[in-house]
Amino acid sequence: MERPMMDVGAGGTIGRTRSEQLPPMAPASSAQSLSRTASAETVLSTADVTSLSRKSSFGKRSASGGSSAGGNSHGRSHIRKSRSAQLKLDMEDLVSSGAALSRASSASLGFSFTFTGFTPPPQHEFNASSADLAPFSDDDVDLEAAAATTRRRKNLMAEPTLPIYLKFAEVKYKVVVKGAEREILSGISGSACPGEVLALMGPSGSGKTTLLSMLGGRAAADEGCISYNDEPFGKSLKRRIGFVTQDDVLFTHLTVRETLTYAALLRLPRTMTREQKKERALDIIYELGLERCQDTMIGGSFVRGVSGGERKRVCIGNEIIINPSLLFLDEPTSGLDSTTALRIIQLLHDIAETGKTVITTIHQPSSRLFHKFDKLILLGRGSLLYFGKTSEAMPYFQSIGCSPLIAMNPAEFLLDLANGNTNDVSVPSELDDKVHMENQNPQDTNSKIDFRPSAQDVHEYLVDSYESRVAYKEKKKLLAPLPISDDMKATITSSKREWGTNWCQQYSILFCRGLKERRHDYLSWMRITQVIATSIILGLLWWHSDPTTPKGLQDQAGLLFFISVFWGFFPVFTAIFTFPQERAMLNKERAVDMYKLSAYFLARTTSDLPLDLFLPVIFMVIVYFMAGLKASASHFFLSMLTVFLSIIAAQGLGLAIGATLLDIKKATTLASVTVMTFMLAGGFFVKRVPPFISWLRYLSFNYHTYRLLLKVQYDPVPDILMTSVPLDNGVTEVGALVAMIIGYRVLAYLSLRRAKASNT
Repeated sequence: MERPMMDVGAGGTIGRTRSEQLPPMAPASSAQSLSRTASAETVLSTADVTSLSRKSSFGKRSASGGSSAGGNSHGRSHIRKSRSAQLKLDMEDLVSSGAALSRASSASLGFSFTFTGFTPPPQHEFNASSADLAPFSDDDVDLEAAAATTRRRKNLMAEPTLPIYLKFAEVKYKVVVKGAEREILSGISGSACPGEVLALMGPSGSGKTTLLSMLGGRAAADEGCISYNDEPFGKSLKRRIGFVTQDDVLFTHLTVRETLTYAALLRLPRTMTREQKKERALDIIYELGLERCQDTMIGGSFVRGVSGGERKRVCIGNEIIINPSLLFLDEPTSGLDSTTALRIIQLLHDIAETGKTVITTIHQPSSRLFHKFDKLILLGRGSLLYFGKTSEAMPYFQSIGCSPLIAMNPAEFLLDLANGNTNDVSVPSELDDKVHMENQNPQDTNSKIDFRPSAQDVHEYLVDSYESRVAYKEKKKLLAPLPISDDMKATITSSKREWGTNWCQQYSILFCRGLKERRHDYLSWMRITQVIATSIILGLLWWHSDPTTPKGLQDQAGLLFFISVFWGFFPVFTAIFTFPQERAMLNKERAVDMYKLSAYFLARTTSDLPLDLFLPVIFMVIVYFMAGLKASASHFFLSMLTVFLSIIAAQGLGLAIGATLLDIKKATTLASVTVMTFMLAGGFFVKRVPPFISWLRYLSFNYHTYRLLLKVQYDPVPDILMTSVPLDNGVTEVGALVAMIIGYRVLAYLSLRRAKASNT
């Protein structure tokens, strides 16, 4: 973190940032304009100013008193406006405490979570007393509401947490590709302590994400040792670890507040009440500067929502809401502009300062981002090229003869070396001699060709240099005992899972979340228009059909069969996408033990029912009376109940296919063949089915639905509409549909459990 430069004058102290120095400000100056910034520090020049107090968004406070006096100002003070949070400064406290100025902890790096700012009154109201200055909020927000917003910023990250020392030694990982074994990681060693930010850097394909997944307990190493407070990974650690994936896995139609609230309700311990959990979610929103967008949808590819930086902060908020001891992040700055990336890294730095261990992968940071990391691991082709303090990385590579020939970003220089690119990089004499010896032609002694080392030569040289100069010393440090007690180690070794809520609470929370998320899709105007338009067309085509004639009877039977097919086809292709689309979210939330799989499955399937049954009611009301079906309450509600059973059975089939394959293309193909087969065996097109394949119709929900609809409308059913199987009181058909409803869902649940077991 950059420190402000201090110029000491005869009468006081003037604090300036390196990035933007602001001229002194006097109460009597004319035509001053103030706006807000997240990166610049406000500078006051007074006769007796003696201290500057630093204010961190995570609750660090320090101030020293003194006496204040007036000074002279010869220019304008400009503080640019920040979009992510409101800036506050109480000028009366500043004057009474000796002009102690609170500033954001990110200083010149351009990001803070608790911002400060002030504005002078209009020119005609300005006087010599700085106490007349009043704070204001962005976009002319009410002053009292703005003050309440400032008071909500709480010191969450400073809450007590279990310090975890992470060590890993000789970690190796291999995969088999087309029968050939490929080594992804080759003997990686390192450590991270509480209060540190460890960066994993390297080119694409160097093994950064794989190493991060193993350190976070998401994957198992083939060889090597990974310890947490000198203990192996245990199930109890899941609730002490936050893991932010590279892809922002969030529900599209939930707002920022809803997303964090549901995470708090599911993940925070049972000792907290529901109101306390909701309060924690709001506190996280204010800590991360998300209050301006807290009621905005997350959004996605087809839904407008929050910005990329806000999405990333929501993902981080989902993890830090449990106050984790370890926080892992996979390329949190990918796809973000430099300013937003800087804000994210400053957030990680502030989190680490409160005693937490932060490990993040980074692809190619800017120079300012690079110097924010405490430790660095440089990977190249799965091998360790450097591990140590970030500030010592450049001196180390210079000591082995590798230094940039032009001024460049240190991260860019290190990535060039990791890729084996020696352009604009000095080549060590040892490596240069080796290359010339290998390429020298004994018959051509006068050749002066300048051979450049290959990428493989550079890689081998860097690996050998690290092994011979640094590796032994770092491995020796890993063997040193940790300054922690046995009781602290015992908390890591517990193999018991800790659920934030009981099963019933998990079900109710997931049920409400499912309703809020999917109501936008199920009740969209396009789907409602589709159903209403179809029902009107059917009503016009079968307008007041007459079942007293044979042709009218056949026409009406065709309508009943279409109803059974339409409300069998529609739910299948809606339910197919359920689990494949939510697979990433399910894996993410189950990895941290947010809920039990049974609670999720039951909530997911039952939360669809109110939405699935809304459109069929509209459909049946329009079609039933326009087509002239039996106009009695009993016949109408029995027909409606039959359609409901068909919908729930068809939905179960879609869930089973989707959960079994977990691939949308494969599931869609299989569902198309299955639905077409069930439709052909439904008893309308073919009434005399060959005996060797007649069993197929009993698996068709269209067959049972069609027979029940005939039973409701015509009792007894005319022989012209009957198949070879006589229709009794309909109990058999109802029992078959109920068995399908239960059986398909049991198959879907078992398929999800199998998929979960294969992932772990």
